Amino acid sequence: MTAPPDRLPPGRDRLPASPRPADAAPSHSAKMVDERVPARGTALHDRAVSSPDRTDRTDRTGTERTEPNRTGATVPTELTSVCVFCASSPGRDPRLVEAASAFGALLARRDLALVTGGGHVGLMGAVADGALAEGGAVHGVITRALEAREVAHHGLTSLTVVDTMHERKAAMSGRADAFVMLPGGFGTLDEFFEALTWTQLGIHAKPCGVLDVAGYFGPLVDFVAGAVALGLVRAEHRDLVVVDTDPGRLLDRFARWSPVTTDKWLDRGG
Repeated sequence: MTAPPDRLPPGRDRLPASPRPADAAPSHSAKMVDERVPARGTALHDRAVSSPDRTDRTDRTGTERTEPNRTGATVPTELTSVCVFCASSPGRDPRLVEAASAFGALLARRDLALVTGGGHVGLMGAVADGALAEGGAVHGVITRALEAREVAHHGLTSLTVVDTMHERKAAMSGRADAFVMLPGGFGTLDEFFEALTWTQLGIHAKPCGVLDVAGYFGPLVDFVAGAVALGLVRAEHRDLVVVDTDPGRLLDRFARWSPVTTDKWLDRGG
């Protein structure tokens, strides 16, 4: 596959590039993309899908756009909303906030609603503000405890307040057709891997993507590769995750994603 240019003109669907010497080794995430994206530019598995919970899964005319798939979940004919999991802290690298804001703006320009954890702080706030600045719809879900700490974003299109973290994740999932993880900590990883596990088990059939900013997720890609090598994760399930460094290309790959139907269990024993 021909590698994408290091720089694109302002306003294009590309995050701020990480400076790297010409003779430096490629990052872990770049290696993942090179190895797993076919030369024709498509993804590992591709076609945007949605879950059995069809709340808010209609187009602007009120018509539900879905079709059945082999997992028993339903597949929307077009992607309408993306849930973003990311840090509630800004981090120490300014590229992280820039990337979050740029991704939110990109979702708005593509007329995709953003679903977030409802906070105004950190990368979570940056991605929401980026979408709002471009006129996008942003739906937040937050717990009462976090709202009481005054971290709720009250400028969103809608803000749902729930009692528990479990309710929060379920509500975010119900609103979204796909999930994207940006840099974050324990909470971000928990949210993303739960959504991924639900896709793995066929509870819902929604694409899960990782936007690798500044090589942040390289060690995670290596960790998953190690789990596959040890026989703890199927290669087909690893490939449910779309990993990319370019936000526009990541969303394009969602449009061609499809779930796998391979059994989760590698060895059921005798």
